[in-house]
Amino acid sequence: MAAHMSAGGLIDGSRPTRSVLRLLARRPGRLTIALVAFALKEIPLWFLPVITAEVIDIVADGGSVTAVLGWFAIAVVLLVQNYPNHIIYTRNFMTVVRDTGADLRNALAARLQSLSIGYHTRVSASIVQTKVVRDVENVELMLQQVTHPLLSSVMVLIGAISMTAIMVPEFLPVYALAVPIALILRSSLSRRSRTRNEVFRREMEGFSARVGEMASLIPVTRAHGLEETAVSRVADGAEGVRDAGLRLDMLNGHVASISWVMMQLLGVGCLVLAAVFSLTGILPITPGEVVLLASYFALLTQGLTQLLMLIPVGARGIESVRSIAEVLEEPDLEQNEGKRAVPAVQGRLRLERVSHRYPGADTDAVHAVELDIAEGETVAFVGSSGSGKSTLLNLVLGFVRPTGGRILLDGADMQTLDLRTARRHISVVPQESVLFEGTIRENIAYGLPHLDDERALAALRDANALEFVAAQPQGWDTVVGQRGARLSGGQRQRLAITRALVRDPRILLLDEATSALDPESEELVKEALSRLMRGRTTLVVAHRLSTIRQADRIVVLEDGRIVEQGAHDALLAAAGRYATLHATQAG
Repeated sequence: MAAHMSAGGLIDGSRPTRSVLRLLARRPGRLTIALVAFALKEIPLWFLPVITAEVIDIVADGGSVTAVLGWFAIAVVLLVQNYPNHIIYTRNFMTVVRDTGADLRNALAARLQSLSIGYHTRVSASIVQTKVVRDVENVELMLQQVTHPLLSSVMVLIGAISMTAIMVPEFLPVYALAVPIALILRSSLSRRSRTRNEVFRREMEGFSARVGEMASLIPVTRAHGLEETAVSRVADGAEGVRDAGLRLDMLNGHVASISWVMMQLLGVGCLVLAAVFSLTGILPITPGEVVLLASYFALLTQGLTQLLMLIPVGARGIESVRSIAEVLEEPDLEQNEGKRAVPAVQGRLRLERVSHRYPGADTDAVHAVELDIAEGETVAFVGSSGSGKSTLLNLVLGFVRPTGGRILLDGADMQTLDLRTARRHISVVPQESVLFEGTIRENIAYGLPHLDDERALAALRDANALEFVAAQPQGWDTVVGQRGARLSGGQRQRLAITRALVRDPRILLLDEATSALDPESEELVKEALSRLMRGRTTLVVAHRLSTIRQADRIVVLEDGRIVEQGAHDALLAAAGRYATLHATQAG
């Protein structure tokens, strides 16, 4: 991971071009071999005009055939060496480009794992996916498409100026016209290109978010007959992308045409000027040298035209570097670096006047909560919607940090702990268990590459999942489909319990773990949960009060505050808020 993070550390959103050069410079050996091979393979491009000029002058002066054949042999050698050197250049440079792309994707993945849960709730998963996939691809495309013409133009420029300085030095000032004209064009067009590329990128990100929403809402859309509404929402986003893309295309069209016209005019002007100098005798230029100068100027203007036409590709790649930098420079990190690792957890939790207020909220979601949870105790949290139950679980997990008070894990303030290591001893069974596209066994063993079959089978048995897994076409090698789509809700939930069991956690968080199930599945899941909870500190959030009667303690929350706590029977006898909730559910 250190290599990936160091790649991320080289990205500076305010200096994208420098960032790209830094990334490439991480592999100096391959880059040097690529540049040397490129310089060698490009020799024919700037040396062939010299051969052409010499042959023309031999013909004009009535020279020998042997001299022509000598120049032909030199041309053959120079042309043939292009092939092996081009392969060496491609192998080394494209390895650097592909490695850079992999480094960027790995750096993004590592950073996304370090960013807070708050960041992930603010930013659409589709936008994150666009940055990891599309923006990195744009950077790779930019390096592929820009580097060759850029290096070629530099080689031609050096070769043309050097050979002209040797053969017709008086003509050098004419070349000086082309470069400033090209630079003025580039400067005036690239600023507008940057703005329009940024607008286009923002539109694409917004569109990706809408497509992601549409895909996730398809069951809801179909159930309510809202297909046309969903299509029109995506169509609005597509229209925005179309308009921004068209404006960008028109600008690119202007860039291409203006660049081509200016450079062709310069090329024709150079040819005419060389001819006039030769005919009038202002400079002693031979017919061959007229061709030489015209050829070099044509190569020069062609190279500069290529570079100007690459402004759109370069601008898109540079904008993608800025987009990637938005993630790599995002400051909203879950701060774990340098904090104490947690090698083992006993399961004692203490909340000391813990409060949490979400950004932009007027009141606390949880306010001054005092709670002492013993090792192995089961505590259930109940209350109306919005009372702070899920926020409390997120505080214990460290997904959100207290804005007041502190949480102690086995007597240590959680602010001082590396929560990544603490969470290895915690398991969560949410309301809607999340499975990935893979086999049942891969889902159970997620993050445990050396899980033995015996332990996995025991966990499946304890989770009441072994029977349905054995009935699958390929047993536990059956692929579950995206998000476990090929399994029922109860089956997914029992696999989530299996996943928790194989980890043998010390602390267990159950968030509405049975609320979405039918009665039969609920009984199987409740039985499995009772096995899972045995001997472990368990925090339960439940709407159905019937599921938490056996809890050691029930904590009743209202507006983020604890209003009651005690055992089920004691709370019913107290005839308070819990008794009211119980009576409402009992009908």
